[in-house]
Amino acid sequence: MKYISTRGLSPAKTFTEILLGGLAPDGGLYLPEEYPQVTRAELDAWRDLSYADLAFEVLSRFATDIPAADLKAILDKTYTAEVYSNGRADSDASQITPLRTLVPGVHILELSNGPTLAFKDMAMQLLGNLFEYALDKQQAELNILGATSGDTGSAAEYAMRGKRGISVFMLSPNGKMSAFQRAQMYSLPDENIHNIAINGMFDDAQDMVKAVSNDHAFKAQYKIGTVNSINWGRVSAQIVYYFKGYFAATSSNDEQVAFSVPSGNFGNICAGHIAQMMGLPIGQLILATNENDVLDEFFRTGLYRPRGTDHTYQTSSPSMDISKASNFERFVYDLVGRDGAKVREFWSRVDAGGEFDIKGEECWHDLAKFKFSSGKSSHFDRLKTIREIWEEYGVMVDPHTADGLKVGLEQRRPSLPLICLETALPAKFEETIIEALNCHPERPAAMAGIENLPQRVVVMEADVQILKAYISANVPV
Repeated sequence: MKYISTRGLSPAKTFTEILLGGLAPDGGLYLPEEYPQVTRAELDAWRDLSYADLAFEVLSRFATDIPAADLKAILDKTYTAEVYSNGRADSDASQITPLRTLVPGVHILELSNGPTLAFKDMAMQLLGNLFEYALDKQQAELNILGATSGDTGSAAEYAMRGKRGISVFMLSPNGKMSAFQRAQMYSLPDENIHNIAINGMFDDAQDMVKAVSNDHAFKAQYKIGTVNSINWGRVSAQIVYYFKGYFAATSSNDEQVAFSVPSGNFGNICAGHIAQMMGLPIGQLILATNENDVLDEFFRTGLYRPRGTDHTYQTSSPSMDISKASNFERFVYDLVGRDGAKVREFWSRVDAGGEFDIKGEECWHDLAKFKFSSGKSSHFDRLKTIREIWEEYGVMVDPHTADGLKVGLEQRRPSLPLICLETALPAKFEETIIEALNCHPERPAAMAGIENLPQRVVVMEADVQILKAYISANVPV
């Protein structure tokens, strides 16, 4: 299988050729030339597979240039009960992503039992092992540059710490994450981990990563790669848990389900879109935003109008405090019939600080066939949802998962079972849980007192030249 750019001006490449990079040379994002199709017979055969075996069946259709035995070994190493054992005592770690049923037809897919207690571990642990495999084959080194609004950074750093030939430079918005999230990242003592706090919002940090990625000479000289969800390896890994969640919530492949997904950078729900395009019987994809409702506005009106960092709200679901969602470009590419010229036209406006409206475009009439619904949640809504889920079911959820439940329960079609994707354990957002429930969330013993550990972080203005100078001064020699 080959991969092409959403902007249509880059040559097709293989999975391993795009694995260590990020943006395509033309500034677009990579997608498969066509999505592999899953037959009913294959769905029937996959229903009872372990997570690692299911991951092999799905990912072997995307990573066709990795020998099957090598890919199987990487997946078996990644998806083990030992790796995903940091969550709740009542979770079945052997399932990797156990399904928690609140009432018949309403479920939470647990994705947060990995090392950093967030769903990002599901893809990042695999990406770390894939990077190590590819670099070993090439006898090469890699300097990873990423941006995080909260959970990507810690998941990436925990996945890459101690990996041979890999250094990580992770940007985050200064003071905008929870104390737990900051401590998870900034307390790591590993010499190959570099934390950089940007005076600005996540979008500023993301723009800096894109600017460095688009400087092809600098990128090549300093061997820059990325682990943000613009990296196709991450999105492809996330497709797997949609299949796993579907099988857990249904008894027959004749059934359809609705997935509700708290959305920031659109990577998580983009994986669901691709699973649906592959043939997974998804009847509805429900996108939940917080007060930063750019994506909700698009799916309701057809207008994509990033607000800019001056108008991006700092909220109690901080990992979703994003205005420009990178992975949204992948969906729009499919929406406009894979027309790279149209994507270039749209994103020339976005990159210049503007907007685009598809209501006057032919693709507006095609939007419904992709089965998206959307809604938004506020601080009041998420506190209310956290309280209601705790009081009615004895289940404590984090603020982002609360947003997903609130919107999912409002938007779902009554005939469809609802699967809300969990994003993190409540321990990562202690301040909000205390506000909602007046009690402290439980945290794994390994994370006790993490906020009291020494922290290593460099504070920097949102200036690409300053960032480049820092990278060049700190890459391994």
